[in-house]
Amino acid sequence: MTSRRLIVAAAFLPLAAVVGCGGGGGDRAVNGSSPSYAAPTPGSYNADQLTQALLTDIPGYVRSGAPQWGEYGSLAAVQNLNQMQQAVKLDKPQCASSTHAVSQEKAVQAAPSALVAFTKGDKQSVTETLMAVGPDVAARQVKVRAPAGCRSFRVKVGGSWVSDRIYEPSGTRIGEGSRTAGILTSSGTTSVRTWFVVLRSRGYLATITLYGPGATRVEAERFARQAYQQAERILP
Repeated sequence: MTSRRLIVAAAFLPLAAVVGCGGGGGDRAVNGSSPSYAAPTPGSYNADQLTQALLTDIPGYVRSGAPQWGEYGSLAAVQNLNQMQQAVKLDKPQCASSTHAVSQEKAVQAAPSALVAFTKGDKQSVTETLMAVGPDVAARQVKVRAPAGCRSFRVKVGGSWVSDRIYEPSGTRIGEGSRTAGILTSSGTTSVRTWFVVLRSRGYLATITLYGPGATRVEAERFARQAYQQAERILP
């Protein structure tokens, strides 16, 4: 199993692999040259505000192009991820929804959003996404858990299979509520890790995805706290 195939398999899971390692979309904005969105409901944020609230710097990492902004489902990174999904096969198709940081419900796909990615060398990346969703949607996303039968599965890329295992540790709370999940993708002696944190606050949902062979829960949650602090500082 080549490292490229392992990356593609892991890219089926988080946006970080698509933006930082899988290629495409890291330096493109969607739907115009400057972010401008009308708030869909009173008190919610538009894509311009969310873009301003993204992390601007992560020590040791380099930003991968300009932030993306627009409806979540229209972001280049999200569209690239959807295309990659069509190229892979799960041995448990019913577990496909368990491989995403956020679910594919309509309210999320249409939400004003902003996304930025950072890379460290060519092996590790961080992606932050902010989405303007209502409190009910945000609460549902934070409560999502992988079904017991979907904690482990295999992903086929081309003619080869890799194994994925999902970990969902408890006890960490960031913002008004959060969840942390990790995914270990392995083939033989080669493995790559993905950790993502989903958190909610007033008027927005945030995700941090850390991808790479050295990715850890501690680092992912540290970035999530930094993202939360930045968003709270900027968003009115």
